Amino acid sequence: MLVYNTLHRTKEEFVPREIGKVSMYVCGVTPYDALHLGHVRTFLSYDMIRRYLERLGYEVRHVQNVTDIDDKIINRAKQLGVDPLDLARKYSDEALQDCDALGMRRAHEYPRVSVHMPEILEMIQSLVQKRAAYVRDGSVYFDVSRFPDYGQLSHQNTAEMQSSGRIEVDGSKDDPLDFALWKSSKPDEPRWDSPWGPGRPGWHVECSAMSLKYLQNGFDIHGGAVELQFPHHENEVAQSEAYTGSPPFVRYWLHGGVVFVDGKKMAKSLGNFITVQEILKQATPDALRMMFYSTHYRSPFDYSASRLEEAKAAWERMQLGMLNLRRDLGRETRSDGSPAASGYLADRAEDAERKFGRAMGDDFNTPIALAALFDLVSEANKYLAETAPSPSRSAEAAAAFIALERSLLVLGFAVVEGEGKHGEDQTALLLDLLVEIREKAREDKQFQLADAIRARLHEMEIVLEDHPDGTTWRRKN
Repeated sequence: MLVYNTLHRTKEEFVPREIGKVSMYVCGVTPYDALHLGHVRTFLSYDMIRRYLERLGYEVRHVQNVTDIDDKIINRAKQLGVDPLDLARKYSDEALQDCDALGMRRAHEYPRVSVHMPEILEMIQSLVQKRAAYVRDGSVYFDVSRFPDYGQLSHQNTAEMQSSGRIEVDGSKDDPLDFALWKSSKPDEPRWDSPWGPGRPGWHVECSAMSLKYLQNGFDIHGGAVELQFPHHENEVAQSEAYTGSPPFVRYWLHGGVVFVDGKKMAKSLGNFITVQEILKQATPDALRMMFYSTHYRSPFDYSASRLEEAKAAWERMQLGMLNLRRDLGRETRSDGSPAASGYLADRAEDAERKFGRAMGDDFNTPIALAALFDLVSEANKYLAETAPSPSRSAEAAAAFIALERSLLVLGFAVVEGEGKHGEDQTALLLDLLVEIREKAREDKQFQLADAIRARLHEMEIVLEDHPDGTTWRRKN
């Protein structure tokens, strides 16, 4: 499998730190307002990546932080006259509920900055002792000059960094690029005791301390939106590798593309954002997945109402195609000399799954993966229109349905909304039906069809076991 590593600006073979296991840290929310589509795209991307890794058999450890101490939270809390930590808790809880409503898998840990102060303070103290940081008027700053590889992740030189407009202006620093690890307290702000006086942590050190606690040094994947690449992730690399003295801090850096509206980045500060609650009144979670996965996760995405409508129509086509396949399984068969199933559709299903796997294995290329599935739907619709109902056709339809279902589940889609069971339950029902079709074929002495069904299921890693009282199926160990 290949993934695009921002650190080296190239696709690289994915080799996790530990065989069979993947450690993944994703930058989460700064909860001072409702979750919007920009967040949704990022979190859906890493939900998709996690699901695909798990389908490959990896045990994924997924950590996603909550930055519940931040200038934006403090300022919003002052406007509303509420406690900053209470405000952060309110919106972080709402964000989690929104992600649940969108069908995302929950991370294994959601560490909050406010409860990880010991780890943060220990890291800062160590950097000060190593002279990688200096104390100034109750604040602590990382000394960028002490880290020669600064700029390796964002691929920028010093002049480019200083002209980026994302450097924190502070006359207390020795260099404009130096960044705060600890900020001395101001009136009416949350504060914690430290060796340098009361204060609160800087933005960047939080993620380093928490990711190292839960995933340890050299973990596999660090993800987030591309706008975090500099300065946030660049600073994470610098302080973490200066702290551990054992690079790399992260093996693979993955960054998702920005969401735009009318050519401008979707952002709370610009007021051009659409909340999750608002968008769910217009479209289903599956339509949103279809909309975002039709563009590669690293590419920018320009949102519009027309793109949402196109995605809704595309998902409806997929649903109708799958419903046609499933309904065909329940139709009575006839033998009137019409063309019989030839194995063509089952071959196309197998080919679609191969193409899907190749696309997903090439840096999670969901547009190409979805194209393979839509090609299969088109082939299936044509096949069902041109062949007569028969046990053979039902077997072909089942093979196509299962191929579509298995692939769509990898991307987090529900399968055939509004009818029957979803997911693994639906697969079990189809497998039971295939066993029945095979039994009927054997009774009718259609042994070639019966053997073909067994062979196809074997390729899908389903084993049929014949007993005197019937046939059962099981998955390969």
